[in-house]
Amino acid sequence: MNSKKKFKIFCGNANKTLAREICDDLGISLGKCLVDRFSDGEVRVELLENVRGHDIFVVQPTQPKAENIIELILLLDALKRASANYITAVIPYFGYARQDRKDKGRIPISAKAIAKTIQTLGADRVLTMDLHASQIQGFFDIPVDHIYGSSILVPYFRNLLREEDPKNWAICAPDAGSIKMARAYAKHLDVSLVAIDKRREKVNQSEVMHILGDPVQGKKVIIMDDMIDTAGTIVNAAYAVHNKGAKTIYAACTHGILSGPAVSRITKSPISKIITLNTVPHDFSSLNGRATQLSSARLFSEAISGIYHEESVSSLFLD
Repeated sequence: MNSKKKFKIFCGNANKTLAREICDDLGISLGKCLVDRFSDGEVRVELLENVRGHDIFVVQPTQPKAENIIELILLLDALKRASANYITAVIPYFGYARQDRKDKGRIPISAKAIAKTIQTLGADRVLTMDLHASQIQGFFDIPVDHIYGSSILVPYFRNLLREEDPKNWAICAPDAGSIKMARAYAKHLDVSLVAIDKRREKVNQSEVMHILGDPVQGKKVIIMDDMIDTAGTIVNAAYAVHNKGAKTIYAACTHGILSGPAVSRITKSPISKIITLNTVPHDFSSLNGRATQLSSARLFSEAISGIYHEESVSSLFLD
């Protein structure tokens, strides 16, 4: 890096491991700050080094618990008040993204509320990965750099397919909302595409209806989504392709939330392996070796370097 230029990276407690990996890749030290709790549980933030005139990147995904968001906005406010020059909120996983519209009366558009809060409290720019809904970029009135986990996952699966006939593989979209993403993966990997037509009866529950596309009999199938939360959708899709004769089933996503019954569902399912990025920290030991977590640090470090040096970011990544 150019020693005459000044930038620093700080983080809260949401994903310190990823923040440290990003710093290691950039060859810098993680900024010193205190992010803990007062006796009554209130979040306490204090910067422990000078940031005046520096460009600052704050690495903090906003998955639950809600305190992760509080830590982010208090860090942004502290940096702004300490006269940081330019502040980029690096949000590997943007929480509340599924609440991006009013689909019933008397509910908030939570994704918009979170976006406005981040912007108002001091962010000059946002860097994020695989938003659940791309239109959330429009909730911000500041620049948003939206990068893609496919830049990591596609090479991983290319290596897996290297010595095999692509005709023996298929990408599966587990619901209508994931078809665009699944189609992009199928195109990059030159394999067939299938989709699950399902009807959601209740929140966090889904019912598989039909499989659309080429037959999966005897094939290795990769079920692809942007996130796996309770794993209901992904597991129902796995049972659907398994019942149609799929030989081996992988589940892959950018954000492995794995809340509630997710681990139990995956363990009991016909899924051979789950592949996810480390945008959200998770202990996969309970999956007994059936999980592979790939690092997104290099991708974020390249994006941070591009933003800082005012170079193209979009040209670096697969869509």
